[in-house]
Amino acid sequence: MGSDAAANVTRELARYLVSARPQDIPATVKKEVSRTLLNWVGVAVGGSGHETVTRALEAVTPFAGAAQAQIAGRTERLDIMNATLINGISSHVLDFDDTHLKTIIHASSAIVPPTLALAEYLPAISGVKFLHALTLGIETAFRVGNSVYPDHYDIGWHITGTAGSIGAAVAAATLLGLNEQQMIWALGLGASQQVGLRESFGSMNKSFNPGRAGQNGLLAALLAARNFTSSDQMIEAKRGWANTVSRKQDFREITSDLGTRFEAALNTYKPFACGIVIHPTIDGCIQLRNRHRLEAGSIARIELRVHPLVLELTGKRTPKSGLEGKFSVYHAAAVAIIEGRAGPRQFTDDAVSAPAAIALREKVTVVPDSAIKESQADVTITLANGERRRVMIVDAIGSVANPMSDNALEAKAADLMQGILPDARARAAIAVCRDIAHTPQASDLATLLRR
Repeated sequence: MGSDAAANVTRELARYLVSARPQDIPATVKKEVSRTLLNWVGVAVGGSGHETVTRALEAVTPFAGAAQAQIAGRTERLDIMNATLINGISSHVLDFDDTHLKTIIHASSAIVPPTLALAEYLPAISGVKFLHALTLGIETAFRVGNSVYPDHYDIGWHITGTAGSIGAAVAAATLLGLNEQQMIWALGLGASQQVGLRESFGSMNKSFNPGRAGQNGLLAALLAARNFTSSDQMIEAKRGWANTVSRKQDFREITSDLGTRFEAALNTYKPFACGIVIHPTIDGCIQLRNRHRLEAGSIARIELRVHPLVLELTGKRTPKSGLEGKFSVYHAAAVAIIEGRAGPRQFTDDAVSAPAAIALREKVTVVPDSAIKESQADVTITLANGERRRVMIVDAIGSVANPMSDNALEAKAADLMQGILPDARARAAIAVCRDIAHTPQASDLATLLRR
């Protein structure tokens, strides 16, 4: 894209964001964003007791300000900045959150926390306004992500954090009612606070990235609301965001068809609590297990043909912790066969050290094949008697082409909240997410999430 055409990307985006009205957003997009919110509620509450969250709370609580916003699934309330951080960590730590498959952005873990915190802090934020802010924030994160993916990701950036900072700034700025110039500054300040490196995958640091991105976006909007300035061309300038963090820049992905093409409608939800690129493998292993009633002891070899990115991201053959297990295609294939599922309980410290899982993952061979898409997997299982069972996964469950149903998504959220929130309160939270556009006060959702 030529320099002239790219000259006013930040301003063009800001102009759309401040002029867009809730009634301009198609009902299908609103429905998908409400599903995104529901998934976030489930994973945030479900992750709230993880030691990663506990340690983060212990670190920040002594320095936190007034109790302004709820920590999902817990009793604690913190100031909106620290509540945003903790809720972002909590909602990402299980690696069970939403995924934009074109960019591998998990938008909700960065964008819902600051939006929900602000909805508690500001008086009488309606569900309509809350949903609108989420929609614009998610749409922005996906569009800026598209403009630099995959080069930005290949360099080593954790795109959920980097695009998330910008999307979070937009969502917060929308709730604050910023004008066009202030939105430009919010975008610039969000772009100036990049966070997240892929080296963090498999550690507590990974979930810190979206939590911090949410904080960064919230701060960007609060500063811009006070006329704290930034560059008017922070996204597209020669030494701005896109040219600094990536070798690829396609600014048409940001500005083309604004208001008519919605990336937010393409969000997906994980049926498995691990890195998204392993999902086709898990789907294939579970299908073969169930179809042929396979048991681990009868298996001689598991051969996986996958896109090269799978090994790059999830090639940990001997994970030492549950967090590392989420980035081990070997462990994922093993537990899928042994247990027929791959939820949070299959990616704990105990699960990765179980003798049966260790023995079976030693029988897994992974062959990278660039002819296979990231969303696909070719799974072949050879039995001890020499028989072979094979399946080719073209569209894994949870993908755009094979999405989770509303019932399945609600069941996932309910399962994650079980034992943390009372069943009646969990059901009420699910109902609010389903009907968020008709909820008089969005802060009612935060109240329901208190343990």
